Amino acid sequence: VWGEPDHDKSIDVIHRALDAGINFIDTADFYSQGESEEIVGKALVGGRRDEVVLASKAGLPIGAERNQRGNSRRWLTTEVENSLRRLGTDHLDLYQIHRPDDVTDLEETLAALTDLVRAGKIRYFGCSTFPAHRIVESHWVAERRGLYRFVTEQPPYSILARGIEREVLPVTQQFDMGVLVWSPLAGGWLTGRFRAGQEPPATQRRQIMPDRWDPADRAYQEKLAAVERLAVLAEQAGMSLIEMALAFTVSPPGVTSAIIGPRTQPHFDSQIAAGETVLGADLLDAIDQIVAPGVTIDARDGGYAPPALRDSSLRRRPVRQ
Repeated sequence: VWGEPDHDKSIDVIHRALDAGINFIDTADFYSQGESEEIVGKALVGGRRDEVVLASKAGLPIGAERNQRGNSRRWLTTEVENSLRRLGTDHLDLYQIHRPDDVTDLEETLAALTDLVRAGKIRYFGCSTFPAHRIVESHWVAERRGLYRFVTEQPPYSILARGIEREVLPVTQQFDMGVLVWSPLAGGWLTGRFRAGQEPPATQRRQIMPDRWDPADRAYQEKLAAVERLAVLAEQAGMSLIEMALAFTVSPPGVTSAIIGPRTQPHFDSQIAAGETVLGADLLDAIDQIVAPGVTIDARDGGYAPPALRDSSLRRRPVRQ
């Protein structure tokens, strides 16, 4: 289970964010198997729904049944109703496809989403963690078939995971898409809690994905070395590492906003100040010297791998007997 399981504590953080002027909330059916949407729905009771742009996502597995996942018309038209019920609203401002679906044609997905817009269930739709070529394909399909198009992309982006700078950001700019980046603190790496010579804290992510926090792992050591240099840089600039990291993610002209995920009030307080922080050219140049533009230190932080990288049979010619 990701995030804070206590509903009241989570609602307090959401209210704190709304009171501070945050007006975009992103969730997904996949998060705690729908419980996250239920918490958000409770937080928006009492007239607060109209204060926000409310976004959710679908596509990742929501149960053991094979049909409770994917980007097919059957599942999207079913699951959007479930999300609306859990969120306590009659429409979503933005409905996003959580990941590419290797077995569903994009035309079917876009046609289903277009019909949901026309039915008033959603206002707009977008994609999340799509490779650049799939984004281009989606626009080609939408134009050729007379369908609505993805208006946003939600990719992973942080100082330690800059891969989208190579192709995704240029493509989204070309197609005038909004970009809502996730994991701007690199899964906790840029909070200052992971430092050289210290035992890494027992975070939720470390428990769920222990291989990424293995001190014997090469990428772990490379990230640790980068964080040490970044922490010094932030201190010299008179700001926290969190503040510098979050401000960095909204510095490219192609990025619309960064999605934060504080579990507690202190977490929120440490992050909200970054909204007013602008990094100068000299500081951005210094960051580039630590992690070069377009580089993701750990490929696993990219959020999506093509099928051929996950299944060896797809990248090898059949052996003739």
